[in-house]
Amino acid sequence: MSAKIIRLYVESDPQRLDRYIAIQNLVSRTMASRLIGEGRVTLNGTVVTKTSLVPALGDEILVHLQPPRSLAELKPQAIKLDILYEDSDLLAINKPAGMVVHPAPGNPDNTLVNALIHYLGDDLRSIGGVLRPGIVHRLDKDTSGVMLAAKSEIAHQRLVEMLSDKQVHRSYLALCHGSLPDKGVVEGQLGRDPKDRKKIAVLPEGRGRYARTTYQTIARYEVGGRIVSLLCCVLDTGRTHQIRVHLRSLQRPMLGDQVYGQKKEPPFVSMKRQALHSERVCFQHPVSGAQVDVRCPIPEDMQWQLDKLVGSAKI
Repeated sequence: MSAKIIRLYVESDPQRLDRYIAIQNLVSRTMASRLIGEGRVTLNGTVVTKTSLVPALGDEILVHLQPPRSLAELKPQAIKLDILYEDSDLLAINKPAGMVVHPAPGNPDNTLVNALIHYLGDDLRSIGGVLRPGIVHRLDKDTSGVMLAAKSEIAHQRLVEMLSDKQVHRSYLALCHGSLPDKGVVEGQLGRDPKDRKKIAVLPEGRGRYARTTYQTIARYEVGGRIVSLLCCVLDTGRTHQIRVHLRSLQRPMLGDQVYGQKKEPPFVSMKRQALHSERVCFQHPVSGAQVDVRCPIPEDMQWQLDKLVGSAKI
């Protein structure tokens, strides 16, 4: 299969070539630099290998991306899976923080998909797509907790439809800075941040995609004059970074969030990643019709943070 070619025209704000390619939401800046270094980027028909080159308005950029690999080319890897539930049609996995769900530029292996291919072998049969076999929904790399994967084509199709029709209950535990009302709803349009294409932002009406998160405050803690809240957040829609962006929009960012969080965390914060955990998935089985309710224990790093907070004043 030949490489995919992306054609770009510089329309505004000329800047470094690697950054310009990255903000088009094609690849990460690291991958853009690699593509340029490998001679897979041309500027007005000429191969360029200097990442710091600044193209001019009207310049044409061609980016030669590697063709996607087939399922056969994805490596089965013996990565231990923490399986919370399994039957002949699906399984629920406790995904650890730090694990990427499927291969992508910059993360070609050691993903959940590599582990699933090793665990299920030929039974996976490229269900749901060659690079995301069995994957029904995703969690961010640094979000932990329960995730569903399909083992049959019918289960995959129906689960995707059920998610779209809001027939799958998904709840998350989150630790955020500050206090919120006992219950609330956050909604609005989410899409790529026009100032930073690697981030998601709340956009004006008519742009982006509608997103809605319902939350309930479980507990509040006061530490050194600061308040931290433990929330249960329910996804009414499933958008990229949804809960993280919604809490940020309320000026209540998550503890440890490296993208949407505080620039400098107070000393009591021990989390090195966003304090977000997928703690429950509840749904009607797509084949048998039986009720399935999968719960996932809090991981060690988040439990450690909670233990530190419990030792302080609860309000």
